[in-house]
Amino acid sequence: MKVHEFSRVKPPPDSPKTSAEFSLPLTFSDVFWFKFPPVERLFFYRLNALNLARFNSEVLPKLKQSLSLALLHYLPLAGNLKWPPNAPKPIISFFPCDGVPLTVAESDADFNLLSSNGIYEAVDLHPLTPELITSDESAATTALQITLFPNRGFCVGIAAHHAVLDGKTTTMFIKSWAYICKQGNPENSTFPPELTPVFDRSVLRDPGGLDMIYLRSWLDSMGSDSNTAKKSLKILLDKGVAASLVRATVELTREDLKKLRERVLSKLPETGKDLHLSTFVLTYAYITTCIVRSRGGNGDRDVAFGFTVDCRPRLDPPVPENYFGNCNTTTVDFAKARDFLDENGFVFGVQKGRRDLEFMDQISDGESQ
Repeated sequence: MKVHEFSRVKPPPDSPKTSAEFSLPLTFSDVFWFKFPPVERLFFYRLNALNLARFNSEVLPKLKQSLSLALLHYLPLAGNLKWPPNAPKPIISFFPCDGVPLTVAESDADFNLLSSNGIYEAVDLHPLTPELITSDESAATTALQITLFPNRGFCVGIAAHHAVLDGKTTTMFIKSWAYICKQGNPENSTFPPELTPVFDRSVLRDPGGLDMIYLRSWLDSMGSDSNTAKKSLKILLDKGVAASLVRATVELTREDLKKLRERVLSKLPETGKDLHLSTFVLTYAYITTCIVRSRGGNGDRDVAFGFTVDCRPRLDPPVPENYFGNCNTTTVDFAKARDFLDENGFVFGVQKGRRDLEFMDQISDGESQ
């Protein structure tokens, strides 16, 4: 990996949107993820004729210009997470001088392998992911990296603070950037409503004060008195990935899912023959069962498993699909390894998955009230 440039891309300074400060409070759903590691994504783009000269003269300037224009719609991503002295909780703050940290690099790694469904070492992707800088006083909301693979293509990596946005909002921002980049004259183009973020925090009601409950829980877990603890904005970092771990993408075809569905129905009583088994539940149960069986070990060991649910369509009233921020919740369930290891382990996983999903719907509705 060779780093060519480190800079900050700012939204256009001559826009009325960037002439004043902009801030957003954190909701209870944001505070829930306050200390979690960043949301990270990698996007690979194949361009076989892309050499360094063309990349610097054509591709990179266009990416920077469209990124600057995209930030006009996503000002919080050009700002930082701050905790004002007299504020009870952190805020997202943007100042006219702020911008997104951007790293431009070049790699001689195997682009075809890293962008494929093949098997490769997990650590091989780490150099493509930007570092999100956080300290006690300030935390970047976003960091970006564009990595050139000469005569192969390039990769866009994003790291976003989890207290600022979830995976859905991250993807919406990337789609907005791509949309503007694709337009021939982006400054005069109409921005799609479905990509325009909604910043209205009132759509997430919190009559029980969950935001402060979650925040106190985070501060207590850090081993400090929540009333006097230093208001640190540092996130909890991953412990690292073992060199022996690998990545691969496994595809479940329609035929695979049909066989999995038939396997479950064959094990259920007659009353369950018409039971709806979603693709998500089947996939979730299958993956969980495979992981538990591959690790083997004592059947009496405890197994924890769960998933995250987007609450936007589940709340009453529903939250707009283009709401900016976190709007999700999680479920964690427990079982003994033997429940997945026996011949009916997959069926057990399906039943657990269905119940957990139903439970999450109930929890989401309860939080909305």
